[in-house]
Amino acid sequence: MEHITLLALPSSLSTSISLPLEILTAANQLARSKNRHLPKLSVDIVAKTKEPLQTSGGLSINPTATPKDVSQTDLVMLPSLWRNPINVVKQHQLLLPWLQQMAKSDSVICAAGTSSYFLAEAGLLDGKPATTHWRYCDDFAKRYPKVELKREYLITQSNSIYCAGSVNSIADLMVHLIGKIYGLHIARQVEAQFSPEIRRPFEDHAYAELESTPHQDETIIEAQEWLRENFQDSVSMQQLASHLDLSLRSFNRRFKQAVGITASEYLYQQRLHNARELLRTSNLSIHEIATNTGFQDSSYFCSRFKQSMRQTPMAYRKSVRGKLFKVV
Repeated sequence: MEHITLLALPSSLSTSISLPLEILTAANQLARSKNRHLPKLSVDIVAKTKEPLQTSGGLSINPTATPKDVSQTDLVMLPSLWRNPINVVKQHQLLLPWLQQMAKSDSVICAAGTSSYFLAEAGLLDGKPATTHWRYCDDFAKRYPKVELKREYLITQSNSIYCAGSVNSIADLMVHLIGKIYGLHIARQVEAQFSPEIRRPFEDHAYAELESTPHQDETIIEAQEWLRENFQDSVSMQQLASHLDLSLRSFNRRFKQAVGITASEYLYQQRLHNARELLRTSNLSIHEIATNTGFQDSSYFCSRFKQSMRQTPMAYRKSVRGKLFKVV
């Protein structure tokens, strides 16, 4: 990712502009500290004019471009809107063809809160899943019956279009995107910096269309489901491959081709994810967590955890639970 575009409107919630910008900038800086050949992130703040504007909270923003100045970008971030969103959409109809152009150019488009109205008004959500701020779900459903509104999800994905139902969900979505762009190590470091005690993993509360998954190999999808359900057990990839009527060599080749990582690394990610959740939410000992998540022993678990998270399991537990349980 080289260029991102953040839309600014007078009715914007400023945190829905500043938070993704800060998170993505932090990720880019971390990634460049490890690989100097990566390009520095270029940012445009787009508004109707380049004149300074005030957001709903009174924060002054200096736009750097207008929609006509941005014909191509890697990511478009639409801010959450204060009060009735349809009034804002009517006042900014000229944004609709620009958003359609961005979608055709394969930009990733993320709508925070009620800015999903812009995407629906532009026809970009027809026949696709979407979400919006809970207060406006009924109005959204009536106004855009062609959209598959997912009330129970805070985040939805349809190919390169994402909707986040609230400002609080933006951090979750940004960490997810960082993992896809820069890798899990960078995503974990950014997550640790931006309130890990309140963040929920993208997969836990996001709805993604089946066709938006990175592959359609049904055999490997079955393998992924099996690994997610049996991560706590001793797993033999040879036995799994045989169960799927594949040689181990063919299984490993197809799995990496479809998922992008080896089956062993995928299994490790499932174990790490569940270990993190137990560290957050349980009082189990480190040894018990290692045992319950399929690691060989607590020493091996601690070593792998520190390698991935850049801190020990105990340090991680203290960082994510300190604020949750501190009484002042």
